[in-house]
Amino acid sequence: MDLLRFATAGSVDDGKSTLIGRLLYDSKSIFEDQLEAVEAASKTRGTEYTDLALLTDGLRAEREQGITIDVAYRYFATPKRKFIIADTPGHQQYTRNMVTGASTADLAIILVDARKGLTEQSRRHATLSSLLRVPHVVLAVNKMDLVGWSEDRFNEIYAEFTEFSAKLDIPDLTAIPLSALLGDNVVDRSVNMPWYDGASLMYHLEHVHIASDKNLQDVRFPVQYVIRPQHSEARDYRGFAGQVASGILKVGDEVMALPSGMTSTIAAIDSPTGPVESAQPPQSVTVRLETEIDISRGDIICRAGNHPEPTQDVDATICWMDATALTVGRKLSILHTTRMARAMVKDIAYELDVNTLHRHTDVTELGLNAIGRVKLRVTSPLLVDDYADNRTTGSFILIDEATHRTVGAGVVREH
Repeated sequence: MDLLRFATAGSVDDGKSTLIGRLLYDSKSIFEDQLEAVEAASKTRGTEYTDLALLTDGLRAEREQGITIDVAYRYFATPKRKFIIADTPGHQQYTRNMVTGASTADLAIILVDARKGLTEQSRRHATLSSLLRVPHVVLAVNKMDLVGWSEDRFNEIYAEFTEFSAKLDIPDLTAIPLSALLGDNVVDRSVNMPWYDGASLMYHLEHVHIASDKNLQDVRFPVQYVIRPQHSEARDYRGFAGQVASGILKVGDEVMALPSGMTSTIAAIDSPTGPVESAQPPQSVTVRLETEIDISRGDIICRAGNHPEPTQDVDATICWMDATALTVGRKLSILHTTRMARAMVKDIAYELDVNTLHRHTDVTELGLNAIGRVKLRVTSPLLVDDYADNRTTGSFILIDEATHRTVGAGVVREH
């Protein structure tokens, strides 16, 4: 079975955690003792029903406030596919957590309360999903039971979202009306909305095509660790460990190591279960080469005729995640794949308005949760690709040098 990673997003109280709880419950992916604990917690809180949101809201602060703060990861499987869910927060102050959850997602579920329609956070999360190149987006219009299962209300929200998303890069959009609380159109088709002739959310998740989303053309293998055993039996072993970012590595392939530019041939590929003939994303493997060439952490193994160009000037769209605003001239650390360098902000081109997608070019700083285009100058060349071509080598994080906190996440647009 293949694996689908998906993230839920939306505004506060749109029902993200309830939806995931319903998916887990109706697909029989929770244990009896978990259900009993949730039922007991629901009674303690005074609710008349079993609050399935408590299956994902694991932090004590979340249970007490009834909101999602951290990214809650849940794992389940059906006979057709395995799933990893990232339940991301709806509060604006936790936008950085949504970026974390969506950065590795194959699909994003953007929930909208049928009573409220699109909110600023709905637009913000749709914009982030587009910037992060999430290939598939589901607009889940939730709480349809509270608007009388109205087809007109669903069509109104769908039209509004379609008009907004037309300005974004969302290659695959599907809209589903549902009620996470009652289970309509979550796992089983709803009898309350006969006007909807599409699939349920679970059916869509099981059948959405993701095989073609992976970049299997451009070989990129960032080296994370050089393995040199010290015991005498394996003194001659020299392997380069990491995770395949894109492309397919095969034994016998000629490869190039950057930034040195030295070439060699793959002698063997070792996986956690033993030697393999090939590896593709997102496998973690150790690559051994025919000849000993100088390779260290942060280098990239690629093909000689298809490789990223080293650059010290990075043009990127970033989401700023720190209370202290980003200003021109600020110095930060940048982590790109496995390479760390220092960076300075050369220019802030514009800030993006998530509601209108207007670019404000007169800004001098980016505040908390702002999205904008910046130019960075780095101390040592980075081996970057355009994010549209490669989500791994086209992304990075920014780190405050004093506190070592992650303060920004960026995607490369030009290089």
